[in-house]
Amino acid sequence: MFATPAYAQAAGGAGGAFASFIPLILIFAIMYFLLIRPQQKKLKEHQAMVESLRRGDQIVTQGGVVGKVTKVLEDNKVEVEIAQGVKVQVIKTTVAQVLNKTEPAS
Repeated sequence: MFATPAYAQAAGGAGGAFASFIPLILIFAIMYFLLIRPQQKKLKEHQAMVESLRRGDQIVTQGGVVGKVTKVLEDNKVEVEIAQGVKVQVIKTTVAQVLNKTEPAS
């Protein structure tokens, strides 16, 4: 009259296996839209900013140093003047922000 536990477990079949993966798929989808996608967008924006650096731009590095780009060098470096007559070479990817953008020569 009552179903035994063995019969009750077998009743799920293949549909039960797929249903157990639905929460995992939903968690991955939520993680993608809330974490991965915005991070990729931010990375693309930073790469575009770094590639558009030119002489005369006022920048802030990740270390908090404010300076003006005096020369764009090869090997992913820029020369930055941080004080009158004081120039340092900085890796392009360490530029956190461009404060003042120079206009391109027409």
